[in-house]
Amino acid sequence: MPNSFFIEVNCQQKYHEGERICGDVFLSERVLGEERTIVVLSDGMGHGVKANVLATLTAKMALSFTKEHKEIHKIAEIIMNTLPVCSVRQMSYSTFTIVDIEHGGATRILEYDNPECLIMRGKERFEPGWQCVILQSEVNAGKELRYCTFTPQKEDRIVIWGDGITQSGMGSEDYPFGWGLENAQDFVARLIKNEANISARKLSTKLVNMAYLNDGYHPKDDISAATIYFRQPRKLLICTGPPFDKENDATLAKKFSEFDGKKVICGATTGDIISRELNLEIEDSFEFTDPDLPPISYMEGTDLVTEGILTLSKATELLSKFSETSIPGKGPADQIITLILESDEIHFIVGTGINVAHQDPSLPVELEIRRTVVKRMAQILQDKFLKEVKLTFL
Repeated sequence: MPNSFFIEVNCQQKYHEGERICGDVFLSERVLGEERTIVVLSDGMGHGVKANVLATLTAKMALSFTKEHKEIHKIAEIIMNTLPVCSVRQMSYSTFTIVDIEHGGATRILEYDNPECLIMRGKERFEPGWQCVILQSEVNAGKELRYCTFTPQKEDRIVIWGDGITQSGMGSEDYPFGWGLENAQDFVARLIKNEANISARKLSTKLVNMAYLNDGYHPKDDISAATIYFRQPRKLLICTGPPFDKENDATLAKKFSEFDGKKVICGATTGDIISRELNLEIEDSFEFTDPDLPPISYMEGTDLVTEGILTLSKATELLSKFSETSIPGKGPADQIITLILESDEIHFIVGTGINVAHQDPSLPVELEIRRTVVKRMAQILQDKFLKEVKLTFL
């Protein structure tokens, strides 16, 4: 990916009232080795389990066919031919929006029956020049899809949504016919005008919450909105562990002090090395915000200083179980997660020196070797959170 911008992707959802599963399905994937990001939102007809099964089927097909670089018509035909058709309404049971982003190249969007997505260029709406794709096959003859292709610029955003957004509030005094596409688009434009660098996560959240409010907090449909934001990468450095050779202590401190972004130190020994080399004081706190972990410390120019392996292990565990409805707590591991979620590029500098403290056989088995913990965390950040991860071993 060119360093010019990072692609932040986030989807927020609220389920139809009384349902424990969402009838809208959102999938996203960074295609490794190809510098591509693919995003899919599918809305199954109705709500609940049946809608979820159909939307899952649609979203998975859309993702895999797009990955294989199939032609637009081909993707549409295969999906539409596979989907069951409602015997009463003679309609496919699922809608979809596919966004295929080539990093540093073109972005293609294909939509079937979802409300038209919104593309913002900075604070202004951008018109990509939509084309109509009409299917020819016997089963789907005459069905129309929308298609566009454009080259994104920094500060562009793509907002995709299901009709749970545009139809929210239907039957209410304010919106007897639903909130509508125009109101939803105006709402997004206002959010961006008020907060130019609003993150994808925050924008999706505010949009879904507004639709939820329109429905009087009793959603009559599944509500889904996803935002794709092309922006300057926000960087985070996590340093953990003493270097293998003592001569590398100065290198570690230099890399740490020169890093342009937020910084975290995990480990007392690591903190001592950096504080000694940079001539900075470490202040300990005695506020226990997590019963499992030692409290955090403070050092000038550092966003967070925590204990090492235990804290990283807990943060990794929390990340593996994290969902969009999770709210991080106040503990040291939670604070690491908050910083990670606010960042795009996560840089790890991992010292490979053996820490004497961890050679005690009475310590719990969960105390995995630092390198293993970091690699596991890196994997979760790449696969689940679509973060760019860079590992340096010293």
